Amino acid sequence: MKWFSLNKEIAMDLGTANTIIISNEKIVVDQPSVVALDRRTDRMIAVGERAKEMHEKTNADIRTVRPLRDGVIADFDACEKMMRGLIKMVHTGSSLFSPSMKMVIGVPSGSTEVELRAVRDSAEHAGGREIYLIYEPMAAAIGIGLDVTAPEGNMVVDIGGGTTEIAVISMGGIVTNNSIKVAGDDLNADIQEYMSRQHNVKVSERMAERIKINVGSALTELGDEAPEDYIVYGPNRITALPMEVPVCYQEIAHCLEKTVSRVEAAVLSALENTPPELYADIVHNGIWLTGGGARLRGLDKRLTDKINIPFHVAEDPLHSVAKGTGIALKNIHRYAFLM
Repeated sequence: MKWFSLNKEIAMDLGTANTIIISNEKIVVDQPSVVALDRRTDRMIAVGERAKEMHEKTNADIRTVRPLRDGVIADFDACEKMMRGLIKMVHTGSSLFSPSMKMVIGVPSGSTEVELRAVRDSAEHAGGREIYLIYEPMAAAIGIGLDVTAPEGNMVVDIGGGTTEIAVISMGGIVTNNSIKVAGDDLNADIQEYMSRQHNVKVSERMAERIKINVGSALTELGDEAPEDYIVYGPNRITALPMEVPVCYQEIAHCLEKTVSRVEAAVLSALENTPPELYADIVHNGIWLTGGGARLRGLDKRLTDKINIPFHVAEDPLHSVAKGTGIALKNIHRYAFLM
């Protein structure tokens, strides 16, 4: 048994779909943002991957909760329990005292004061003593390896599960930003609605996500990169009889058109409000795509063709924000935090 515990330092990307924790410059937790609770006692039964496996499969005594919606905390109590459970994965082993933690947490750039306070309070209740908040697009830019402190314009589009964060960064701060509640969850909802309307088959949220991963596309023509059709299994929404439906990427591209167009419009809106000198830098440097949504097939090419500025997908788009918060944790006095 450890008789005392020194201060711990962790960086967290608290996302709508996934939560990633970095400790000692390594990703130590990468889990779905889901918690399973006992309905009678409200006690936590499972968190992360184990809780996601229960999602949409539980009995009457268990409820699964995604505590974050649209990038912000929707269920304060569940979020606190989830954070405690995930942090516990980092600090394994018994200890006489709880660790006093220094935490850096990424938050959406469109967060209100109330939403920021909710994140801070959840972190404090989960064991944080020294808490710093950093905007997600700033963290993403740091994680990609951009020099955010230079007098040069860089633009980042971070497409997460609940929000799309678009920001122009220069000299360590955000010059222009546009945060919209349109992201991966909306793509899943589009697929669910399309499968119900077009094929008369009910698909779960998890099945919609699998369809997006396997045949999701922003373009109707992918050439050699085209994926094979994906077989979807589910009940007929009228007769409840089992159905087997092959789905191709072209039809998914059509069903995602509306949501992808909203992301395009948000990027154009942010560019309209960008000062000319920084705009010139962005045209020269290109625009970086991060987050899970950046992996949508053909998205970078579609945006490049539409906006006439090169779009680049980050090398590890899923972990860009988390890596950025980790770097910020090691350089607390260098970056701008939301104190």
